[in-house]
Amino acid sequence: MKGRKRHLVVDTLGLILTLCVLPADQSDRAGAERLLPRLVGRFPRLAKLWADSSYQGLVAWAAALAGWVLEIVRRATDQVGFVRQPHRWIVERTFAWLGDYHRLGRDYERLPESSEALVYLAMIHLMIRRLAPAS
Repeated sequence: MKGRKRHLVVDTLGLILTLCVLPADQSDRAGAERLLPRLVGRFPRLAKLWADSSYQGLVAWAAALAGWVLEIVRRATDQVGFVRQPHRWIVERTFAWLGDYHRLGRDYERLPESSEALVYLAMIHLMIRRLAPAS
């Protein structure tokens, strides 16, 4: 497998609710179609999801799946260069946190399940560091 795509659903703190690792040649839609059913019934208070424009075609599907509102966060048409997008920065920040882990920086794993496990381990480490910071 040449490259991977990590699809994450995070809460407003940037903590992972669920994730899916797929080969890089698969579309974002395919990732969402595997990822979102994992959330059904697990987070009853979940009502709204924010996503980028590559998930545009899934708005009605997310509503039918679990009654979620999938809001697409778009760039302004007159926007030039990098501008932090509302709500999207939360998941980008999570990706940045994960990027601090050497093992996640490159594609060392053979199986997507191994990559998923390492992402979960990195998030567990992040949460433990926040709960009990080093003195």
